[in-house]
Amino acid sequence: MNKALLVSDAAHFRVDYEINPYMHTEVQPERVVAILEHERILAAHRAAGRHLEYVPSAPECPDMVFTANAALVRGGRAVLGAPPPERKAELPYFQEWLIDHDFEVLEAPYPFSGQGDALACGDLLLAGYGQRTDRRMHAVLARELDYEVVPLRTVSHRWYDLDLAVGVVEPGRTLAFCPDALDEPSRRRLRGLGMDLIEVGVDEAARFALNLVSDGTTVTMTKGAPRLAAALRERGLRVVEVDTTELAKGGGGVRCTALTLDNPLPARS
Repeated sequence: MNKALLVSDAAHFRVDYEINPYMHTEVQPERVVAILEHERILAAHRAAGRHLEYVPSAPECPDMVFTANAALVRGGRAVLGAPPPERKAELPYFQEWLIDHDFEVLEAPYPFSGQGDALACGDLLLAGYGQRTDRRMHAVLARELDYEVVPLRTVSHRWYDLDLAVGVVEPGRTLAFCPDALDEPSRRRLRGLGMDLIEVGVDEAARFALNLVSDGTTVTMTKGAPRLAAALRERGLRVVEVDTTELAKGGGGVRCTALTLDNPLPARS
């Protein structure tokens, strides 16, 4: 998992609208710096042995660098995201790429933030709702991608996607999460999974600490979350920290910039 990723670029990254609490049209990213941040994320993926596929960004799509929202992919199938209206222009580009690469592509019948609200964890799917994703999508994802869904409700627009509140570190073994970002039933569900749970405070989670990419050996994450980084290293993981200061002005971090293409198919006895 997370050894094959679909990425774009930050060539057209800017803040044209405000669809999450981190976006402010009067605070524009320094594009050259954002491009450099993104290139360093990609370099970190390559250094970890991950294979990258590429969709060029389009001038009319300032958030296209955040490829995670495009879809959820498992095996040869992909369920497209159904994002806020401001980002709908991105979908045809991702749909075309997926079809051209032999994925069976299904459209989402309800609002759906793609992988941003759907974190694969082996045969489990940690599925967010309450902000951008309609809970009815959970049944769609379970049926079309053969996942056992674990519904998790985030408590405010601050955690507009689940990947700001939860990070999958080692499927079936280790998760990191911010308890304050989830309601009590969701916290109980996570604790009932029997995995090693790393609790992350609001201060680090709000700096996109949980918006990480892990292949079970190497964790690529944003700088500025020393407690989480230390907890991961204590568990024997290699941790690579990268700057995402400019990308964060669009409300995204490391996980947001990569769509996983190699989520494993169901385990069969």
